[in-house]
Amino acid sequence: MEGWFGRSKKSGNSSSKEDNKEIKGEAEDQKHVGKSNSKVVVDGREIRELVENKEAFTSFVDHKFHELDRDRDGKLSVKELQPAVADIGAALGLPAQGASTQSDHIYSEVLSEFTHGKQDKVSKSEFQEVLTDILLGMAAGLKRDPIVILRIDGEDLKEFVESPRFEPEAIAVFSQLESENAPLRECLKRALQQLTVEHGMPPASDPLVVRKSSNAALTASQEAFLEEFKKLLNIITRRLLQHPVIVAHTENTFDGSGVKRLLSNKFELDKLLDSVWREVPKDRHHKSSKEYLRVALDSMAPSANLPPYGAVDQVDAVVNEAFKMVQADDGKIVDEAEFKQALTEILGSIMLQLEGTPIFISSNTVVHEPHAPSTSTLLPVAAPPNGQEQ
Repeated sequence: MEGWFGRSKKSGNSSSKEDNKEIKGEAEDQKHVGKSNSKVVVDGREIRELVENKEAFTSFVDHKFHELDRDRDGKLSVKELQPAVADIGAALGLPAQGASTQSDHIYSEVLSEFTHGKQDKVSKSEFQEVLTDILLGMAAGLKRDPIVILRIDGEDLKEFVESPRFEPEAIAVFSQLESENAPLRECLKRALQQLTVEHGMPPASDPLVVRKSSNAALTASQEAFLEEFKKLLNIITRRLLQHPVIVAHTENTFDGSGVKRLLSNKFELDKLLDSVWREVPKDRHHKSSKEYLRVALDSMAPSANLPPYGAVDQVDAVVNEAFKMVQADDGKIVDEAEFKQALTEILGSIMLQLEGTPIFISSNTVVHEPHAPSTSTLLPVAAPPNGQEQ
């Protein structure tokens, strides 16, 4: 787990000209997500600056520790740490606890970072030390893969509906659905799902979109579809003009280049493998079980530009295939050299799979709706665009 949160790679948090070029480039690449929508690029700088400002960070930790310390005994129990763990999981892009065994394993590892694998209470100094590592790790991740915070206010959607693009795109969507003989209501629902933030549309799962879905139960025809679809989008546009929605937009391509970079740097790879080996449980013969290879790979993931296991289903499938290829799940007891060799082979397999079939991920999540209180209890957040209050 150390590598995840930057504990073994603190030097990687410093910003260089090359890093800043990378951030700028990635932000530029995401400019297509909306022309008139206001946006803020979250690249981890604010988090890094907060942690590096000793006075401000101490005050921040004092405040958060006080919030979590419900019984006011000056220490945090496992139960009191749960909101912090949930917040960190959400920031990592994981589903809620209980949603999957893979993500629950990661939540458990995050909790273990604070408690050192025990059930003991955590002091403020221990809390600050671990939180520092976690936030610096997140800042490093955001530097690699910035998040664009968009204020979707209806202007882009209005422009799309009134543009020459609307009818051809709507007809193309209807043509895909027509062969299925779906009723008009279903066609409209699925057409909404195909619109993105590029059109000025919030995620289809957002309550605003769900609430405004048409109740039309007519038989689907192209003419009826176009009329009802435009009517539905105009209703959503008016609602967005009155009540804009804040959306977090992220894009990432996993093409194996990060893994290749790590494997080609023998010094960095050996240092990382040594660090991982030090952390895995061992028996009295200084050997370990191959069952710890998954935890070890998660520790190396940031250095290989891979997401944590459980965060991206498509990448999980690639990892699972790599484990099968090297029989990494057989639970055998191995020595240090065999453990490191297995990890290296797993990384090589992942690299080859991703080079052959890169995985592009684009996600949009509503992070704030006006007048809704923030649920964040732990992590510092960027101010929404256009002065919206979080």
